[in-house]
Amino acid sequence: METSSTPVSTTSVGMRYGLLTGLVSIIFSFGLFAAQMEDSPIKYVGYLVLIGGLIMAMRYYKASNFGFMSYGEGLGIGILVSAVVGALSAIFTYVYMNVIDPDAVSRMTEKVRAGMEEGGKLTDEQIDQSMAMAGKFMNGPFMVVAVVISSVLVGLLLSLVISAFIKHTKPEFE
Repeated sequence: METSSTPVSTTSVGMRYGLLTGLVSIIFSFGLFAAQMEDSPIKYVGYLVLIGGLIMAMRYYKASNFGFMSYGEGLGIGILVSAVVGALSAIFTYVYMNVIDPDAVSRMTEKVRAGMEEGGKLTDEQIDQSMAMAGKFMNGPFMVVAVVISSVLVGLLLSLVISAFIKHTKPEFE
């Protein structure tokens, strides 16, 4: 494992790997949207992209800081990477659904409606109310905020685990 002579900051590593992971995530999401597979199980590969980005960022930070990374530093890097990925994904999703393919929202809502009708537990009136409410949240600023918050929460949970494995704290009296 190589070490550099000048340590890097958690912010610079988080931003760099957040941008790289975000770009990979956008390319993957574009492929899913273009193939109209946004509801397929393949969408969970996006979590593997985030996990890979978090691991690479923490390993780079550790290697660039003489082999040391505290648990808190790893957690900070993970949250920053997740926030950047979430922001980029939210912007991409908003642009895609409002500019590139405005029919994507109607396709998704129709799939949700069909699922509710198949369930048979809701009346037509309740389904209509649910769809009206969902339509308000799928477009606009609420969707952007929800994507960023959910990305940060998922990144936090993943970072809690990944940091525990990658950390290597400096000895106190050395």
